[in-house]
Amino acid sequence: MSEHALEGEQAAPAAEVQEASTLAEGGQMEMQRPGLVMCVCTGKCPGFEQLDIWDFINQVRVELPVEFGMIHPQLCEEDGDRFLADLLLAGRPLVIAGCAPNMQYKLFRDAFAARGMDVKKDMVPLDIRDMPTDQAVKKVADALQSMGVEGDV
Repeated sequence: MSEHALEGEQAAPAAEVQEASTLAEGGQMEMQRPGLVMCVCTGKCPGFEQLDIWDFINQVRVELPVEFGMIHPQLCEEDGDRFLADLLLAGRPLVIAGCAPNMQYKLFRDAFAARGMDVKKDMVPLDIRDMPTDQAVKKVADALQSMGVEGDV
């Protein structure tokens, strides 16, 4: 475990991830693709030294079944709170790649609750610090698979 990891760090089990559904052509319900937000902790966190953030976000948004992939400089700051509040208006589940999951749950629970969402069901927090780019992309791919997210990019 890295020096940045905190005790109790685990993403929500797939069974707990709430399915946000949309009506597809032909009347079938399909799971809404989650969005992915990468928080880079000001871009100066030593935990991201091995990671090429631009390769990471481009691989995720182009190669994986997410609705979008984006980078925010620091979600835990006031502008991050406002950004997350606006983003959650869509009611879309989110994968947040950044720091320890237990920290993300604490930091973002109020924003999710304000939109009638459950942070434990509608967010999958991933700690991607101290990982090379390919390993971080694989961690996102594995999380999406455990969420039951399928589909072409």
